[in-house]
Amino acid sequence: MWNEDEVKGKAKKIKGKAKDKAGELLGNKDLEAEGEAEHLEGSIQEGAGKVRRKVGEAVEDVGKAVGGKK
Repeated sequence: MWNEDEVKGKAKKIKGKAKDKAGELLGNKDLEAEGEAEHLEGSIQEGAGKVRRKVGEAVEDVGKAVGGKK
């Protein structure tokens, strides 16, 4: 299950990509650069969320193994 950082990061990536493309179409380099930066921020946030989720799942698995449950 996705966590909040993954969802927000994904949304930020999509918003950034839209700004980037709009900037390209309008010839607005500032908007294009802003979109590229936002897309990158979203990628980082989404990646951090994935890592946090995977670590949480690993901790749960270890807890189940120690407790004798699967």
